[in-house]
Amino acid sequence: MRLFVQVLCLVAVTAPSAFAQTVPEPSDYRMEHYRSPVPSTITGGTVLGPEEAHELWRLGKAKFIDVSPQAPKPPSLPKGTLWRDKPRHSIPGAIWLPNVGYGALAEVTAEYFRNGLEHVTSSAPAHPVVFFCLEDCWMSWNAAKRAVAWGYTSVYWLPEGTNGWQLWDYPLEQIKPAAGQPQAGN
Repeated sequence: MRLFVQVLCLVAVTAPSAFAQTVPEPSDYRMEHYRSPVPSTITGGTVLGPEEAHELWRLGKAKFIDVSPQAPKPPSLPKGTLWRDKPRHSIPGAIWLPNVGYGALAEVTAEYFRNGLEHVTSSAPAHPVVFFCLEDCWMSWNAAKRAVAWGYTSVYWLPEGTNGWQLWDYPLEQIKPAAGQPQAGN
């Protein structure tokens, strides 16, 4: 028994990935638990690491789309209460399309997303687009999957998001949501 435990400990120390649980790519959009481990693939798209994404960014070869959610102003705030949106620090030059990465989108949100995609690609579905939010966030996976379903052919996904980008000490800048964002309840 002691030898078995020693071998097991040796395997755990030398090959931790052998015990890592992989997340299968679902056939449909993720509908809940958006901040949890994500798959390592996206059908119809290409997965990028921070270094590859940085090279695309540096060369200006792709449009970067941040799909991180933005909390709405609570409707129950007393009149006159100041509300300040939490600042979003993102990849420089990225367009922020908040809340378009949920599994189910209201039509007004889907239209906002389509319009944003058309704007950044100049209505060219072959123009490269990189989707991201934070590490272990399904919103960027959902958004990339939806872009593929809408006929975009050069879809990239950065699963490490701004967390991975920042870990490599690449620059971030504060951004604001793209114009036309639907209001809460729409």
